[in-house]
Amino acid sequence: MNETADTHKPGLRAWLGLVVILGPVLLVAMDGSVLFLAMPKVAEALSPTAGQALWTLDVYGFVVGSLLITFGGLGDRYGRLKLLMIGVTLFGLASLGAAFATSPEMLITFRGLMGLAGATLLPSALAVLGELFVEPRQRAQAIGIFAAAFAAGFAIGPAVGGQLLSYFWWGSVFLVNLPVLVLFLVLAPFLLREVQASRTGRRIDVLSVVQSVAGLLMTVYAIKHMAAEGFSATLVIVGLAGAVILALFIRRQLTVEHPLIDFSLFRDRVFTIAIITGLLPLAAWSATAYLSGVYLQSVLGVSVLRAALLSIPGALLLTVTCIVTPMLVTRVGKRSALITCHTFIAAGLLLLLPIASSGGVGWYIASTVLAGVGYGISFSLVAETAVAAVPPERAGSAAAIAETSNEIGNALGIALLGSLSVLIFRLRGPDLAGTFGETLGLPGLAPAVIGQAKDAFVTGLRVVAVVAGLLHLIPGLLTLRWVPKVLDDEKGAGPDDGPKEAVTEAVAPGGYGGADVR
Repeated sequence: MNETADTHKPGLRAWLGLVVILGPVLLVAMDGSVLFLAMPKVAEALSPTAGQALWTLDVYGFVVGSLLITFGGLGDRYGRLKLLMIGVTLFGLASLGAAFATSPEMLITFRGLMGLAGATLLPSALAVLGELFVEPRQRAQAIGIFAAAFAAGFAIGPAVGGQLLSYFWWGSVFLVNLPVLVLFLVLAPFLLREVQASRTGRRIDVLSVVQSVAGLLMTVYAIKHMAAEGFSATLVIVGLAGAVILALFIRRQLTVEHPLIDFSLFRDRVFTIAIITGLLPLAAWSATAYLSGVYLQSVLGVSVLRAALLSIPGALLLTVTCIVTPMLVTRVGKRSALITCHTFIAAGLLLLLPIASSGGVGWYIASTVLAGVGYGISFSLVAETAVAAVPPERAGSAAAIAETSNEIGNALGIALLGSLSVLIFRLRGPDLAGTFGETLGLPGLAPAVIGQAKDAFVTGLRVVAVVAGLLHLIPGLLTLRWVPKVLDDEKGAGPDDGPKEAVTEAVAPGGYGGADVR
């Protein structure tokens, strides 16, 4: 028995390989939020319109989320490590281009390329990780570390960006990626092994990929520009066309032999709650983190360094909660943890209501700390709950949808809730420019006009906080109604028992349910 255990025990090479993999993973997550405190500086340098500012923030998340499952299949066909190396190289080149972008259009383009590279990294990294740790318990432990690093990247992104901006220009938030990526390219060939490519398995329906990306981007484009510019025939046509394409996408997924997203999984109510818990908290967190960064710097006049420091308590609590959530679940159960998650997020968001253009730093810190507990539970619990809700043979699809919901939620928060903030500013502001940043940049503004602009922005932030907070009450109530109490009776199950082993088998070696491409 001991000899068998020793055979499966990972050596130094495996743990070093894990550390090397975590570098790009941390960067992919961090780049989803690193611009939250940097946007005021970016706006000063590049003067983006309202729509361009939102695209700069969320195009990355949309591209990552839209292509995660697709690149999971491509990696299985052509080799995971090979795709990982290509993705890291592209991520570095795109980061370099973004750092030296001279126009909003250039920055948006390079951010999109970074998202494309990020979509190749996540599923391939998980699959290569599965080759390093072959014993299920050890693999589960490694994937837990992987998930914690990913959550930490989201959480610390704003703080890292703020720290860099206090010493360097805005492009430094992208250049910081390069040393980590170069180190990976040097060490990966020695520490990591290729995952055997396979030309068999589930096919990727290319038309479904095109429909999902086109429909999502067209619909969001229309919403953003209508919020910033008002209604126009062109925007209405684009929005309706996007909605029709999304409807055709959903219809195709229900009929095609190999769907990109298996919507039949949503028939399970626990799975549905898990996916909502993956999407909605990321949407609320990304929108309020971005808007709060603008609030601290442009409304209250807080320096970018101090703004970064103010974001640290919430980020730390989020990360710690993510790590301890598995232990919490063993004590109180998944049902109670899900309810706690949405309750804390809703309460934390509503703590932004008392903020004003004259002050509110204390309320901001209290909000991030309280909501951070809920966000941490969400980041940690979603994938395991989604996978446990479905049969083991469908664990790969469930894990892929769970991960996609996180990325799409991050992008939708900026796109939809950010557009809501822009709309409120356009309706209540001084009507001199499309955005708060553009308004403050106008010369010769009277103090009364500046005050009106600040008050309008704060009102928009409050409205976003209330809407996001109330939205979190819905899944909380649905959890009470839909999630059986038996999940709370399973609190003795450890993280390596039952369905957890299924997800390590389904996600790590085949990552996102490997697929054939036709």
